[in-house]
Amino acid sequence: MGLNETEYNLIVRLMGREPSLTELGMFAVMWSEHCGYKYSRPILAYFKEYKKAMEGEGLENAGIVDIGDGLGVVMKVESHNHPSAVEPYQGAATGVGGIIRDIFTMGARPIACLNSLRFGPIEPGQAEPEVVVRNRYLFEHVVAGIGGYGNCVGVPTVAGEVAFHPRYSGNPLVNAMCVGIVKIDEVATAGANGIGNPVIYLGSATGKDGIHGATFASDTLGEDSDAKRPNVQIGDPFAEKLLIEATLEALQTGAVAAIQDMGAAGLTCSTVEMSSKGGVGMVIDLDLVPMREADMSAYELMLSESQERMLAVAHNGREQEIIDVFHKWGVHAVVIGHVTDDGLVTVRRHGEVAAQVTAKHLTDFCPTYSVEPKVPDYHLRAAQFDPSGLPTVDFADALCQLLASPNIADKRHVYRQYDQQVQTQTVLVPGEADAAVLAPRGSKKGLSVKIDGNALHTYFDPYAGGVGAVVEAARNVACTGAKPVAATDGLNFGNPQLPHVYWQFERAVRGIADACDALGTPVVSGNVSFYNESTLGEVLPTPLVGVVGVLERAENRVPGRAGAGLSVGVLSYTKDNRQEGLGASAYAAVVHGVEDGLPVLADLAGEKSLHETLVRLAAEGLAKSAHDVSEGGLAVALAESLAEGTGLAVDLAALSDGLSDAGLLFGEFPGHVVVLTDQGDAVSRAVSAGIQWTVIGSTNPNGDVNIQRGDRTLIATTEKALRAATNNGLDEALMKPVGVVGVQ
Repeated sequence: MGLNETEYNLIVRLMGREPSLTELGMFAVMWSEHCGYKYSRPILAYFKEYKKAMEGEGLENAGIVDIGDGLGVVMKVESHNHPSAVEPYQGAATGVGGIIRDIFTMGARPIACLNSLRFGPIEPGQAEPEVVVRNRYLFEHVVAGIGGYGNCVGVPTVAGEVAFHPRYSGNPLVNAMCVGIVKIDEVATAGANGIGNPVIYLGSATGKDGIHGATFASDTLGEDSDAKRPNVQIGDPFAEKLLIEATLEALQTGAVAAIQDMGAAGLTCSTVEMSSKGGVGMVIDLDLVPMREADMSAYELMLSESQERMLAVAHNGREQEIIDVFHKWGVHAVVIGHVTDDGLVTVRRHGEVAAQVTAKHLTDFCPTYSVEPKVPDYHLRAAQFDPSGLPTVDFADALCQLLASPNIADKRHVYRQYDQQVQTQTVLVPGEADAAVLAPRGSKKGLSVKIDGNALHTYFDPYAGGVGAVVEAARNVACTGAKPVAATDGLNFGNPQLPHVYWQFERAVRGIADACDALGTPVVSGNVSFYNESTLGEVLPTPLVGVVGVLERAENRVPGRAGAGLSVGVLSYTKDNRQEGLGASAYAAVVHGVEDGLPVLADLAGEKSLHETLVRLAAEGLAKSAHDVSEGGLAVALAESLAEGTGLAVDLAALSDGLSDAGLLFGEFPGHVVVLTDQGDAVSRAVSAGIQWTVIGSTNPNGDVNIQRGDRTLIATTEKALRAATNNGLDEALMKPVGVVGVQ
């Protein structure tokens, strides 16, 4: 059950008696880290919107931000890490299904899915052969699960990221994000209300899959992980599609008083949270619940996490309107109880009371814990990293090596498995820009969406990594011409009871909070996933940040690549040259096999000015393309900015700022964006205060790529060679023989 003795004793004190098995199971899932946020809630108070929600009316299914024109964007990210580790296809698929339900229960139509994925190495030699084979299996089946569910349910998968590192072997990270559109005056609530109002079960029948999924997600993966496959839910995307349409249609009737997804903890979560949020109680009769198996106990019915299910409260006398809509779509809709005024969730099975608990005991009395954080020795050592000790290499070879590395290589192997344009609103698809752009029908506005995070940066400096996740995602959105307006986060860490993990978590969350405050992009929703570790060790601390931005006119969107005959310039603010940008860099890791050093901390005032500049350039039509400098540094960004067959000739001398050649080419400095334009002078007049515009060369039609530093040639190659490296890198990594047969 995942409860300790102190927590059990607290339950007994709250109830005034020993709990029944079903009651204990309900407390166990609601007091799990996954649902109760025992170790994270005090730290999450750094987020102003979260703190306001906790102190006010409580959290809804997802966050919402007003974008004008009477429209709101609903957004959230959720993790499905442990389920994906033991059953990758269904684990990933049900992660997509769950996050989509969080969106349409707010009354919003889901219009885009994103994902952020982390796996162990897929190349031979980077881990034991059996581990590499297993990582490949997890990678391929997680991607297939996302595609299989998302493609069938009719919501496009428009953006994301994939990264690999030995620390994810045994515990992949699978974070799914969804974005929806709703009329601001039609937002649905999860707070139950109206004494006597009927409670309606909606969606698929309940089975025995996913029981104790929430507690499974709140524990360390061990040698018995495969035995926990029954904890993983089974998804049905076609049922979800019917549920989306039925729910949105039912909400239009006005007969729905409150509604919530049955996500983690199933019927327990929905009955308890809806009652607690509304300050009411519920009586439900489990005999009325649609079941796949007739012999299910109250314990199993209350804890099952079977997918594609919802719970609604109808206005008294109008329940049949809701039932008729769902029946029209061929979906179960059954009254199973009613709202009471006693604050108790009373559960009946076979005519007897199987559980009776005070709703707020399960939501508001979950104990919270803090740990004295400890700065680990590796962080202190990283401060002493000296990049001058890295050997000299052929920079053209290094650039190709970086472009071909699985973390940087084009992810077409992944995104070509996803339907990117169902609903026909996606106007910038994966591979075309730094973020996806959608043009929602009924508005001239465009929405730009991205999720990002750099775990190696976070490992060595969690505060800088937290800040970096925000500014990178926001900068990607701004590169398309959109103003970043809101954020959601997925916080993936190891065991919070370990002092160094708690330090990682606290510092990263502080970094995210400070960055979002400075950029004016409030964290409106999110998810925490702890205990991401296995017998192979804990994962890298991996905070992921999703950002939504708004273009006033969708047609002003800016792609990430452009062709010949253009000026090449760099937008930047004054950079911190800490460790030449090579600390915790891809260049040090990929080319030299060195993971050490501290990343550069972004300047938040500079970032905000940079975003304002990028939005202005897009609105005035001055940028043909914009692409930010991130992993791999400036050289990688330049290579990725070129349309097929396009070359460039640039001189980086004006950007050198005392850097070594390696730092100049491959240093990972935040706040730098490569812009291709045919109006360089106009760009220089449009930049915001504190932003420099430096023209460094031009693009050409012959495909030659020459990068100079004054009179010295640093890189001489061709766009064709660079494109081959990045386009083929991931496929070639997957095709290298491992030499182990029959391992999964």
